[in-house]
Amino acid sequence: MSDSTTVVVRVPATSANLGPGYDTLGLALRLHDEIEATLTGTGIDIEVTGEGAGELDPGEGHLVVQAMRRAFSRMGAPQPSGIRLRCHNRIPHARGLGSSSAAICAGILAARALGGGLPDGLSDEDVYALATEMEGHPDNVAPCLAGGLTIAWSERSGVPRMVKLRPHAEIRPVVVIPGHRLSTEVARGYLPKDVPHTDASANAGRAALLVAAVTLQPETPVLLAATEDRLHQDYRAPAMPQTADLVKRLRAVGVPAVVSGAGPTVLAFSSADTQDLIASEVGTDWHIQPLDVDIDGATVQFPETR
Repeated sequence: MSDSTTVVVRVPATSANLGPGYDTLGLALRLHDEIEATLTGTGIDIEVTGEGAGELDPGEGHLVVQAMRRAFSRMGAPQPSGIRLRCHNRIPHARGLGSSSAAICAGILAARALGGGLPDGLSDEDVYALATEMEGHPDNVAPCLAGGLTIAWSERSGVPRMVKLRPHAEIRPVVVIPGHRLSTEVARGYLPKDVPHTDASANAGRAALLVAAVTLQPETPVLLAATEDRLHQDYRAPAMPQTADLVKRLRAVGVPAVVSGAGPTVLAFSSADTQDLIASEVGTDWHIQPLDVDIDGATVQFPETR
């Protein structure tokens, strides 16, 4: 184990899919959870402030603890007899902003840092693979780890890969967060096993256009066309009718809007021409939060170096 027994991991919120990039595209956002992990003599001691306070499992079932345990096992390290966590959470839970991916990435990175002296430590590729394995798909864990805009895919062998791109400076994400929650499992349950070939073809073109729009040409009309989706949002609408209605209304007035991840949060790309439109369409039942893109992704520090 590392000579230092405390580490601080900071992980960003993420928005996956971005419309047509289902299970592939992801964007890191400047809204962070901060996890302080300490190896102790015995027992699990967890303190949560902010999102999830009083709700999350206070023991071995906590997702950060589970991720740490999995990482120690993957490194061939002995499991610590005690773990103390101090979790300062800002990412809303079950809203489509990558809270579970953030917890998984934080736990794996904390374990790697605390086990840094081991000969079989985890490489960056190992961290990404384990996080994808735990989350089930790579589109949120990729931007959480790397930052920026990421394109994630898996080799035929199952090994996950990613490419990180830097969004254009004029990209202005806005998240519109409802008060209610929706689990990813419920949202995925509405998806059909097969989709029309024309819809798959349309999404392939829109996803390619979206990468160009976010990195090179962020004009609102281009982003509006690029964020059109036919593979998942309409199918999931019955699970989140208010979200589907808001996306439809925003797009009808020219705002590039999509379901963030599995929902129910809406992600919009704002500009000087669309700020007032977003506010007028959203109303008072949602929380509007402009967020910058997080370029750096997850960071790890020992307290004495902060």
